[in-house]
Amino acid sequence: MTTNTNSSAAPTQIDFAVLGDLQFSKWRLANGLEVILAPDPQAKALAYTTWFRVGSRNEDEPAGETGLAHLFEHLMFTQAAGDNEEGDFDRQMESAGGACNAMTDVDFTAYINVVPPTELELAVKLESDRMHNLALSPEQIENERQVVIEERLSTVEDSVDGRLDELVSAAAYKTHPYRWPVIGYMDHIKKVSQAAVQRFYRTHYAPNNAVVIVSGKFDTQSAMKTIVAHYGDLKPAELQVPAAVTEQAPTAAHRATIEWPVPADKFAMALGAPSLGHPDRPAFDVLDAIVSMGPGGRLNRALVVEGELASSADCQIGPTRENGLYVFWVQMRQGHSAAQGEAVIQKIIHDLATKPVPPDELMRAKNKLEMDFWVGLSGSEGRAEQLGMFEIGSGSFKTLFSRALQYANVTASDVMRVANTYLVSRPAVIAVATPAKEP
Repeated sequence: MTTNTNSSAAPTQIDFAVLGDLQFSKWRLANGLEVILAPDPQAKALAYTTWFRVGSRNEDEPAGETGLAHLFEHLMFTQAAGDNEEGDFDRQMESAGGACNAMTDVDFTAYINVVPPTELELAVKLESDRMHNLALSPEQIENERQVVIEERLSTVEDSVDGRLDELVSAAAYKTHPYRWPVIGYMDHIKKVSQAAVQRFYRTHYAPNNAVVIVSGKFDTQSAMKTIVAHYGDLKPAELQVPAAVTEQAPTAAHRATIEWPVPADKFAMALGAPSLGHPDRPAFDVLDAIVSMGPGGRLNRALVVEGELASSADCQIGPTRENGLYVFWVQMRQGHSAAQGEAVIQKIIHDLATKPVPPDELMRAKNKLEMDFWVGLSGSEGRAEQLGMFEIGSGSFKTLFSRALQYANVTASDVMRVANTYLVSRPAVIAVATPAKEP
């Protein structure tokens, strides 16, 4: 990317929020880069995270290009054009006493750095450099492709959970890009071209497609000055924003069965779920806590503790920007079938939809969510992660700050309503792994 002449333009403050003693501000640079600052003078470290509004949903599946967002989670650690050698990013971070990581999901890719407060400028310099200046040599692309191939082998081809997850998503969605896996399909990973990689980088890795979140011990004025100095001249991209796809998944009932070397049936059962920013999400989170809240949750109690039908049972819901899935994961015990587990889940759902949750159980669920909320905001890294999740998933970081109060206001009637809306009125998609037959 070339540079522009906007570095001298002052950033614009576009939002502000207060939570207790903490103040949060959001800024926008002339090139479109958004910055959320969460200073905390009591913090011991500094989290510097970059959230790109690009995930697996932004890939071109019909063209055979899935897994690119995840591939870049690896490529971003290879080499910027000005580095002396590959791996300079990690080496400089480690030399400064910092640590770095990354994660990819359907709606975002996030790059996470935790550094001593004195090393803010290093984090800014390294992140701004790789935002626009990756080398992306054919050798680097091929090396990281092989790493991702091995990762897919271990997490999908050789993993019952990975296989079931792909079966569920592909059946639950008919048109929505959430239907293909974040890691990508194996044949797409193997054949992705350097041209496709370069195009994906130029299209999505740009200041106007990113949110930088700084959390921890730093001075706001100094941080903004440093960020403008390093990012201000980066040129924005001509973004290709995909059209919103409104699909109330699952769209139709579906059942798939595979053989696998499991001791007994293992299954994933997917139903509907609201997006992270949907008004129904707080009540649905309370419902989820009632169902899956540790050993005392209804699911674990019915299937594992009292029923002794399963060895493990859990639920999963993601921070999706659009309507997602609520997935039950159950490993049955020998001598018990997936059908028995499904019947127990349907009984739990029926009870949630037709009987008010007892006050003490409702209060326990809300207390657990509120505790998790504050624990998630207690450290610089956790705070940056929560801010990023809500900024991308709900459209505004400020949604996060109202969530604890929303949990407190959820009623038993609210739980019944969302149970009916998402779990009763939607069809179920079920994928079962049965024990492989002896050869």
